[in-house]
Amino acid sequence: MPWRATGSRPATASPTELEVSTVKIVKGAGTVPDREPPVPGDAPAGEPRQERRTRWQSLRGRFDRRFSPYLFIAPYFLLFGIFGVFPMLFTFWVSLHDWSFIGGKAGFAGLDNYAFLVTDAKFWNALLNTLGIFVVAIVPQLLIALFLADTLNRQLRWRGFFRMGVILPYVTSIAAMAIVFGQLFGRDFGLINLSLESFGLDGIDWRSNRLASWVAIAVMIDWRWLGFNTLIYLAAMQAIPRDLYESAAIDGASRLRQFWQITVPMVRPTIMFTVIIATIGQMQLFTEPVIFSADYRGGNQNQFQTVAMLMFEEARQLDNFGYGAAISWIIFVLIVIFAVINVLFISRIRSAT
Repeated sequence: MPWRATGSRPATASPTELEVSTVKIVKGAGTVPDREPPVPGDAPAGEPRQERRTRWQSLRGRFDRRFSPYLFIAPYFLLFGIFGVFPMLFTFWVSLHDWSFIGGKAGFAGLDNYAFLVTDAKFWNALLNTLGIFVVAIVPQLLIALFLADTLNRQLRWRGFFRMGVILPYVTSIAAMAIVFGQLFGRDFGLINLSLESFGLDGIDWRSNRLASWVAIAVMIDWRWLGFNTLIYLAAMQAIPRDLYESAAIDGASRLRQFWQITVPMVRPTIMFTVIIATIGQMQLFTEPVIFSADYRGGNQNQFQTVAMLMFEEARQLDNFGYGAAISWIIFVLIVIFAVINVLFISRIRSAT
């Protein structure tokens, strides 16, 4: 009867030969040895491969959880530090010196530029113009955008076409806008003055009158940014559950009442966001007034010169970079102050309701 691998030892086989034969026979029967021979440079002998793989995956997962988020956001903070933090700190350092582009740094001036800014009549005139244009432009713009978004949120024919149409002014070239509004607000042959004269009214010198220039610039601002704010409000309104409007309609609420009691409270955080963004943009208002006046002066008597235009005039035309840098830092401080006021005002309204 032939011998089989049953664990018994044949009398004619040596111990070494028996061990080798037993391994071969058991392996051929489908049984794998408990451990494999160690590989040079691998984990210590006696540690199973599955345990080594599990430990490596655990270490990699721990590394991903701790350090991967920082690696992903590192490029943004690197670019922000180079193009944001460094220029801001360098501008503050320049504002503490008498600095000109031709002569270079003349010497340390301390807070003299800021002290002169407080007593500068041109700065207060520019601040008045900036705030005046803000009231004339931003308040009507946000109200019109809110009503327009509510209209586009209804079931209209060609609704997608109208939604795309409101954003077209935002993507229009600045040069094209300058040509169009230059023709509209021309003193002698402007289209608006010709329309007024056709009704027997006198034409308006849009660039010489302070209030008229504010209105003209406000129209340019509203034409460009109205569609942008409309789409932001529309996106917020589409997130409002339709059940609220259906319940209000069943209770007999009109469209106007639904707008004031459902739509406005639900989109209040979005309104706060647009107010803050509009405030920041308005304090940095530069493009529209420069296009309207074709220089940094803002009219013969600086009747519509903004704070940003005054900064560029001092730095670029008058070669006073130290004072221009001080104005830029005052713009930053004013933006922070007005943003905080807006947040407190909206929070007060929210707590009252």
